Amino acid sequence: MSQAGTTLILIMAIAVLAPLLAYGVGRRLPVPLVIFEILLGILVGPDVLDWARTDALIDGLSQLGLTMLIFLAGYEIEFGKVRGDTLRRSVRAWLLALVLGLAVGVLLGGGYTKGVFIGVALTSTALGTVLPVLRDSGDLQGRFGTVVMAFGAVGEFGPIIAMALLLSGRGAAESTVLLALFAALTAGALFWALRPRPPWFSRIIAKTLHTSGQFAVRFVFLLIALMLGAAQALGLDILLGAFAAGLITRLVLTGAAPESGPQILEKIEGVGFGFLVPVFFVVTGIEFDLASLLDGGRSLLLLPVFLLLFLVVRGGPIWFLAPRDLDRRDRRGLVLYGSTALPLVVAITTIGVDDKAMAAGEAAALVGAAMVSVLVFPLVALKSRSGAKGLPSEQISGSESW
Repeated sequence: MSQAGTTLILIMAIAVLAPLLAYGVGRRLPVPLVIFEILLGILVGPDVLDWARTDALIDGLSQLGLTMLIFLAGYEIEFGKVRGDTLRRSVRAWLLALVLGLAVGVLLGGGYTKGVFIGVALTSTALGTVLPVLRDSGDLQGRFGTVVMAFGAVGEFGPIIAMALLLSGRGAAESTVLLALFAALTAGALFWALRPRPPWFSRIIAKTLHTSGQFAVRFVFLLIALMLGAAQALGLDILLGAFAAGLITRLVLTGAAPESGPQILEKIEGVGFGFLVPVFFVVTGIEFDLASLLDGGRSLLLLPVFLLLFLVVRGGPIWFLAPRDLDRRDRRGLVLYGSTALPLVVAITTIGVDDKAMAAGEAAALVGAAMVSVLVFPLVALKSRSGAKGLPSEQISGSESW
């Protein structure tokens, strides 16, 4: 059997084993599923057992997994809830984090170029990673989930914009023009999504929902492909297209098939969380450069520094700008969820290493810190908010005003 075939079998075996481990451990200690996927990926990877190695096929599936993760993060955003004062606060918190991150990155990296990679990575929030944890714990609905969604969405979307502006290798003016073109395309798509669909559209969705036709599912993947293609054609990161596709898809399905929407989402999540997303997290573990991290003394020392900086750079502004109606327990949980990072950190450091702007050891330290954040921060957030489970819905929900 080829190396790619063996690696794919191992990845899918881990994808099956990880929920079993999460379920078994979860009866005593709630541990995010991605923890097991990443750690088991490291275990079978080149630096430990050396059973699995990536190639073009595996890397392609992993990129699809990251794309689906960002798409689902965009889909989860409910415009009726993420707005008003909460949205304004989340934007301000991210902009402040960007200023802090760039300053710290330049000082720590010893130069502007490396500092931009480090600084932008420190401002990211792994909303796609946090959402399954919130969903499984029952925290996604209600006021707290809405606030996490707002701050997480900006922490996911903001770094993608910053990457397009600061890490594209183009001039600021050219990057701004290309972003404006993509924004115009997205705005046009959103306007189209808000328009009433013809009656036949809803009928064919309902008629093929449980047949081999699967019109709605195929239509969703067409939207994803179109937005990814638009982003790539403009020379922007495809994650920007994936996020925009999620926003558009929610509006289309909400307007055209409100009754079938949840069932369609279940099918999309089945493809995403059932196959592609686990591939991304397992491959992240397989490709983690453990040797570079352990061989270099400075790299190993940087890991706890970066972990602390996630809390200071990203979490500090969140703490001070969190909505006033959150108590200290919810505020702590918001800081921890908002400081959880991984997918964009992997993407940013990969670009940095490819461009020779970052050393492998530094990239490994930053990714390692992000992995620890995924391992630790959501778990601590769950424990810190464990007393909130019994609160009436009136106490954890709230209204937003423009």
